[in-house]
Amino acid sequence: MQQWVKTALVGLVVVAAPAGAGDEEAATLVVEHENAAQTLTLRTPEDWVVESRPGQPEITEARGGLLVVRVLRREGELGLDSYHVQCMQERLADPMKAEPQVDYEYDFRQGWIGEREALDSAFVVHYDEPVDGHKDWRQRHVTVIGQGESLCLVGMAPRQVWRKSRQSRALLNAVMTSVRLD
Repeated sequence: MQQWVKTALVGLVVVAAPAGAGDEEAATLVVEHENAAQTLTLRTPEDWVVESRPGQPEITEARGGLLVVRVLRREGELGLDSYHVQCMQERLADPMKAEPQVDYEYDFRQGWIGEREALDSAFVVHYDEPVDGHKDWRQRHVTVIGQGESLCLVGMAPRQVWRKSRQSRALLNAVMTSVRLD
């Protein structure tokens, strides 16, 4: 069995909360979910809704309040740069309903998670119309390639929520780092 290395992912990430700030949120990840393809699991709080896309068992989305985590897994090792660009195209609404330019927080931070190569980017998408009541959404995209698999992991939160709520930042990071490949 292959496993996602949580500590390595956290090491690759610039966590917005101070050390220890997410500990209480991580403890609330009490429900383990398996994607429809049975190739990965993730943990969430009890009140989150987790669903795979109909007909696409390797695309899973977890939602809790205004926080969203989307996981796309592919069999085989795709090109890291090209898959990361595809991963960064994941949006909450049709890309034609958003400004083409995004505001980057950081772009293409490269690293390793165990034997897997990874890229990490974060930016704000500006939608023409509000999505769940917000036009500006902060999105973080982590792409991981290796050991016969390709993974795209996206965390999304309204920019205003991301900026003002340390608890929301810590919870989103906790759910993202809970992903385990089977």
